[in-house]
Amino acid sequence: MNPKTSREATTSGATRRGRQGLTPRRVAVLVLAALVLVFVFENTQHTRIRLLVPLVTMPLWLALLGTGLIGALCGALLVSRRG
Repeated sequence: MNPKTSREATTSGATRRGRQGLTPRRVAVLVLAALVLVFVFENTQHTRIRLLVPLVTMPLWLALLGTGLIGALCGALLVSRRG
């Protein structure tokens, strides 16, 4: 393959990837994130939660947000190990 042809193919491929904007996957992630935030902030009452041994009282939204963040981190870890 000619070096000039190879360089042009790489440049055009990179340009196409950068111009995609909102893909269906990105839209789905944004909608899901918005739904999670609505769910979290609709649950503002205080609740008692047992964290292994101690019993703590905290806002339910904080417990839901913390659980969601832990789940997202675990998912990111699994995805990064796969590929």
